[in-house]
Amino acid sequence: MKTLDIYKELSSNPYPGRGIIIGKSEDGKNAVTAYFIMGRSVNSRNRVFTETADGIKTEAADPSKLSDPHLIIYSPVRVLGNKTIVTNGDQTDTIYELMDKQQTFEQSLRGREYEDDAPNYTPRISGIMHIENGSYNYAMSILKSADGDPDCCERFTFSYTNPINGMGHFIHTYIGDGSPLPSFEGEPKKIAIPNDIDEFTNGLWNALSEDNKVSLFVRYIDIKSGKYVSKIVNKYTK
Repeated sequence: MKTLDIYKELSSNPYPGRGIIIGKSEDGKNAVTAYFIMGRSVNSRNRVFTETADGIKTEAADPSKLSDPHLIIYSPVRVLGNKTIVTNGDQTDTIYELMDKQQTFEQSLRGREYEDDAPNYTPRISGIMHIENGSYNYAMSILKSADGDPDCCERFTFSYTNPINGMGHFIHTYIGDGSPLPSFEGEPKKIAIPNDIDEFTNGLWNALSEDNKVSLFVRYIDIKSGKYVSKIVNKYTK
């Protein structure tokens, strides 16, 4: 698979929707993840990322403008022991709770489907990062309708063991803008990841559509120590 320039990939698509990146820094020292959200409506744009004890949550930038919290208020990132969960919806909590009961990442999503936002049927995208004793692996999942047919939920899981230095994978909800919005197709895209979190954060944020971008979260986790550094960028403020 060709390695893509993530900045060019984002700047060429005005509406990838929500996106997850997981991989490893070029020097091999850090497990890396990024998550961004975009919005077209006032309700979906009225959001910010705020830090929690182990991750982030979405909140209304202006509570008076929040018309429907369904599907837009959730915890995109949570940490369960040596696992970091990243998703585009409340399935973060499902994965956390069921993996805490010894289910696998794939098993924990069996009871979930795409989002109930007809006619888009937005895919649920999820990722899990596992760091233990200096080793690192990750997996990504997408649950989507069958070409817009809500009677069928297609389930795909992609696993990456001993990821290559400087490489990552990018999965997002939509191919681009449209009505209804066309769902992501194929396997996660292979991209390059730099060593510097500020470089990566700034590059991602600047590449996202100025009209549609809402918030971005980036985390670099030291594979040996487990210590992490996070960055949050919000277009709107509380």
